[in-house]
Amino acid sequence: MKPLFFVAALPLFASGCASTLPPDVIASGDLAASQAQVRPLRHTSPIPGYTHRVPVDPQPWRNRNDAQTPEGDAS
Repeated sequence: MKPLFFVAALPLFASGCASTLPPDVIASGDLAASQAQVRPLRHTSPIPGYTHRVPVDPQPWRNRNDAQTPEGDAS
C-alpha cells in the first residue's frame, strides 16, 4: 500500500514545486494607445445554406437505387 501511495503522491508533490510565474509575453494594459490597424467586423450568417426539411415516411428504395446505377453496371 505504501509504494502505491508514494507513486500517487509524488506527482502532486512535484507539481507543488513547479514555478507559477506568468509567461514572459503578457498583453499590455494600454491597448487603446496602440497604433494597430483593425478591420471593422461584418455580420455573416453561421448557417448560409440551411434549408428547412421535415421528416417524411420511408420510400421504396429499390426504384431509387436502380435509377442511380450507371447504365453498364446493371446486374
